[in-house]
Amino acid sequence: MTDLLSMTKPELETLMEQLGEKRFAASQLFSWLHKQRVTSFDEMTNLSKALREKLKKNYNISTCTIAKKLVSVYDETVKYLFTLPDGEQIESVVMKYKYGYTICVSSQVGCKMGCTFCASGIAGFVRHLLPGEILAQVYTAARDLDVRISHIVMMGVGEPLDNFDNVLRFLQLVTNENGYDMSMRNISLSTCGIVPGIYRLMEEKLQLTLSVSLHAPNDTIRSRTMPVNRRYPMEELLKACRAYTKTTGRRISFEYALIAGVNDSDACASELAQRLHGMLCHVNLIPVNSVKERDYTRSDTARIKQFMHVLETRHINATVRRTLGSDINASCGQLRRGEGPGTEKSNE
Repeated sequence: MTDLLSMTKPELETLMEQLGEKRFAASQLFSWLHKQRVTSFDEMTNLSKALREKLKKNYNISTCTIAKKLVSVYDETVKYLFTLPDGEQIESVVMKYKYGYTICVSSQVGCKMGCTFCASGIAGFVRHLLPGEILAQVYTAARDLDVRISHIVMMGVGEPLDNFDNVLRFLQLVTNENGYDMSMRNISLSTCGIVPGIYRLMEEKLQLTLSVSLHAPNDTIRSRTMPVNRRYPMEELLKACRAYTKTTGRRISFEYALIAGVNDSDACASELAQRLHGMLCHVNLIPVNSVKERDYTRSDTARIKQFMHVLETRHINATVRRTLGSDINASCGQLRRGEGPGTEKSNE
């Protein structure tokens, strides 16, 4: 069946014509889907019963049900394990900040990239998410928490630029002024470094924030921890990043997970600063998350501060990411790899 939540307003207008309906019915349908965010055709009370029955027969609305919900007792971070209609499961995390609520969404079921410090790809790649399935994470969490989610980070399970067309459609839908109407400037998209995808995104000239998971100052370390670097080495990746900032005027955020004894030395910091010199960028330092299948250890506080100091003395803007939801394993891939709903203690 065709997912209506993944369709644009012009596509819905064409559909209404094909079904023998007036074009204005598409506006009503789009509003129900993206403003009222209903999950049932029966709730669309200003559509005729005949139209609703037609839609029920051949179309569906992407939904996800809450299989597990964990709430941090420290900072109100909420982690969801969602079940999709086909039984596959995905994760989302909602974080509360002074400016409002941010959701971290998944773009795929599983991940192909194989980064060694990340839990997301350990269970392997299953499939891409449809635009409506990415939207459903936002809408379901907002409905469950009864809040307006104002920011999105595409930094959950999966590589967004590996699912480019569906992700682009999602971005168009969630920012549509006739729908959820989120500002594109309130959206961040994270990639492990799919260079052709960066150039494609650059051509769209979207005003989102591009985050690049760098995590190393050179090809030797990066290829060991991030297999994607063997295909798109750092020189090629950073060339694409420089082109992106020049074309869009948007600053790039480089994610750098600090792993003790691997990439956290002063020499690594100096080399990183040299590579990023002159670029419109920011470095987001991240104490690496513990993954039981890996033996990586996060750098201690003193080492993190020193690493940041080296960057700043070389005029590279850097901050340390605030850790949220530490008591509920709020990092990517932790819930999906569990033994199933009900096996982890909830702090609700």
